[in-house]
Amino acid sequence: MSLRIPGLQLAFEAGATVNNFRLVKFGSSDRIAVQADAATDAIIGVADVAAASCATGEKFDVVVEGVFPVTYGANVTRGQFLTSNSSGQAIPAAPAAGSNVSVIGRALVSGVSGDLGSVLINPGSLQG
Repeated sequence: MSLRIPGLQLAFEAGATVNNFRLVKFGSSDRIAVQADAATDAIIGVADVAAASCATGEKFDVVVEGVFPVTYGANVTRGQFLTSNSSGQAIPAAPAAGSNVSVIGRALVSGVSGDLGSVLINPGSLQG
């Protein structure tokens, strides 16, 4: 079961196709966002798209605070810090020693790849 208690949401324009409930990062300029595709991306929030996805140039909301559903891209255990895989799906953050990864927050529920889980949004970074 995914929880949904959105707090602050900001409007962005899609710099490329963005799928709903995926992690997003800043795009090529102010007010542009794109789907995250690496653990090192500066992840800013979770896409809240009116449909399954939005196309380049369309407006969409990014939830940057609160509790919100996110698509898992691996097995996740509640309490783990989450980062992005190459598809903007949330995966457990596992930085190598001395390396940093960007995190969106902590998983609130356990799940497997493809599940819609919940994340307590608190962007930051984690060092291995």
